Amino acid sequence: MKNSIKYIIICMSLSLGFVSCETDFDNPNAATEEQTFSSREGIFATAVGMQQLFSTSGVRWIVETPAITTREGGITTTFQNMIELEDGGSDLPNFNSNVQGLWSTMLRVIKIAEDIEANTANIELDAGTQSGLIAHAKLFKAMAIGSLAQNYEQVIVATSNNNDAAFVPRAQAFATALTLLGEASSQITSTAPSDEFINGITLGNIDLENTIAAMTARYNLFAGNYDAAIAAASSVDLTSTSIFAYDSQNLNPIWARVFQNSAPNFKPRDNFGLPAGFTFDPADGRLAFYLVALDETNQNGLPIEDLAGFFNVSTGSLPVYIPDEMNLIIAEAHLRSGSPNLAAATAALDEVLTDTDDPFNVNANVAAYAGDNTADALLMEVFKNRRAELFLTGMSLEDSRRFGRPQPSGAAMNYAEERNRNFYPYPDLERNSNPNTPDDPSI
Repeated sequence: MKNSIKYIIICMSLSLGFVSCETDFDNPNAATEEQTFSSREGIFATAVGMQQLFSTSGVRWIVETPAITTREGGITTTFQNMIELEDGGSDLPNFNSNVQGLWSTMLRVIKIAEDIEANTANIELDAGTQSGLIAHAKLFKAMAIGSLAQNYEQVIVATSNNNDAAFVPRAQAFATALTLLGEASSQITSTAPSDEFINGITLGNIDLENTIAAMTARYNLFAGNYDAAIAAASSVDLTSTSIFAYDSQNLNPIWARVFQNSAPNFKPRDNFGLPAGFTFDPADGRLAFYLVALDETNQNGLPIEDLAGFFNVSTGSLPVYIPDEMNLIIAEAHLRSGSPNLAAATAALDEVLTDTDDPFNVNANVAAYAGDNTADALLMEVFKNRRAELFLTGMSLEDSRRFGRPQPSGAAMNYAEERNRNFYPYPDLERNSNPNTPDDPSI
């Protein structure tokens, strides 16, 4: 059994840099599903593997793919998948490995989470251990669905062994993610996760309660549920942190794409990839935190910098969320509500601008907002600060659309555009196996 469990984890960890485990042949030593989900060891290994899959290859696709589309990063490689992403436009191919990798990895997380939830009750476990496993699975399924909905126009929220999973509009996907998060919150409220769960799965790196609340705030904002977004964001303890931890066998996936072997696939754009009209105080601490000045352009003439922050150490941890995202959610939700509350929005924005004690040291440490006291002006300030605060966290494409930034033309190689796609096409691997796959979005 130990060898079978090791096989599960090895297969998942090998997904870093690949769309999937490329081993379709029979393995006589591989664990059957019945074996995997018949013991505490098996289901623990599966939960650890799910978390590892999301935090390695999953985070790679979540961060890198929209970063190139929205100009957070500029490519520094001749690999075709990266060239296709930076060229963008209506001809972005369905077989692009980033388009496929993001899709397939999130679906694998969803499937593993479903299997954990379906089988946990069949194993003799402490009530707190069972509760933690179920809430953990629901959280990761919600994050996988949310990540898909940020990048594709329609998504799958429940897998099918018959290759005929239904697609739902992204608004419905966010609603599904929020339902899962609500169930996860109720689960750990009624039965607190046990030390066995914490020591065996999250190792104390992920604060389930606050992470569930943070994701609830995020997806309520994206879904347009502004009062609910404010309530959830306000409930998050901003001194608490949740991280994805890495080691020598499972490297920080962005470090691996930018620094490994001194062969970067991309580098960050100067000014966080924003147009020159968005200016930052030179003393803004986030500039020095994330960017290292580099007077160079990439092969397409885009100004690039060197990368710092969470990304320049091979085993450096990554935040599951940045605490000040909650203040930016509160500010934006107040501005978009039926009766905009400019004072409350400004107060929340100022918490970000004047921050000096962020637990991850992402501190702007500049003066409070002094611009026009209008909803439109404040929304643009929120947009600017989301790009700086949440740099390379996978939010940029969702933000660019939501804040009404200029529409892409559909033409490839228009490098002056802020973004070169609205949504990604559906991968060939899905279209060729699932008859329910919708038509691709035009752009």
